[in-house]
Amino acid sequence: MNVLPAQNISFKDFKLIGFYTLGEWRPFLFLPFFLMFSLAITANSILIYLIKSKKSLHSPMYVLIGVMAVLDLIMPMFFVPNMLLSLLFNLSGISLTGCLIQMFGLHFIGTFQSTLLFWMALDRYFAICKPLYYHKCMEIPNFVKFVVVPVIRNGLLIVTMVTLAGRLSYCVTNVIDHSFCEHMALVQLACGDISINNIVGLLAAFLITTTDFILITISYVVIFSSVFRSGKAHLKAINTCITHIIIMTLTLISALIAFLSYRIRNNISSSNRIFISILYLLFPSCLHPLIYGWRTKEIRQTFLKFINNAKVFPIKK
Repeated sequence: MNVLPAQNISFKDFKLIGFYTLGEWRPFLFLPFFLMFSLAITANSILIYLIKSKKSLHSPMYVLIGVMAVLDLIMPMFFVPNMLLSLLFNLSGISLTGCLIQMFGLHFIGTFQSTLLFWMALDRYFAICKPLYYHKCMEIPNFVKFVVVPVIRNGLLIVTMVTLAGRLSYCVTNVIDHSFCEHMALVQLACGDISINNIVGLLAAFLITTTDFILITISYVVIFSSVFRSGKAHLKAINTCITHIIIMTLTLISALIAFLSYRIRNNISSSNRIFISILYLLFPSCLHPLIYGWRTKEIRQTFLKFINNAKVFPIKK
């Protein structure tokens, strides 16, 4: 009986074993991640409801915040439930097709979030630096000019990245040392040359996330310059912009560390690498409702009125 060589075997089912090095402490991660998941789902659902139900919040800025809330609601659903089941019940199986679908969802929504932050920076630029032309610039026909190219760029790069990953043969092992199907976590298990996959992954990271971050930073620098030149005390606007930049910087740094940790020799443990990935995927979904929702006066007032009305009209049993 002839034994098939390893390279002729291609696994179609995988196991996600993230945080396995923690041993018996691994199930204890269920609680903090479950609480973060619950916070992200609840906070973003409330934010979407408030913006949808209040007509005064249907202006471009709030619509963009609403779209961000939708993305922040969808993102955790792609990977957190599976991760929680794996942590608590050790249910870690996933098919190659399921893995590729999860990969596409994570990376496409992640890049869309980055691009949406750029659109929000444009909104603030037009509102503060070009107030007389704000409504004209933010009209759908005009604003679409800033939307089409980034969306096509994101779609092409992510579809190419996932398609190339789907064409590989996975013969090294069917155990993924991660809690979800991040691009390189899966691709490194392939037999054969994966250099093109590496290149496309890096292009996606630098042409999308890094480029958007640079454009956002430039927009805020122009906004700061305009505010200081005008002599107006837009301290709230400046404080908000600085908060946005800090959050985006932390997200970008964690994303780049996660991407490069598979390509550069380092001493980052697998558990730390997974935590860094969770940092740029899950933490923003928890923080954005606070930054873009609660810190926005109109949304905060609408939420407080909603709570007061709920107290006045309690649910009858």
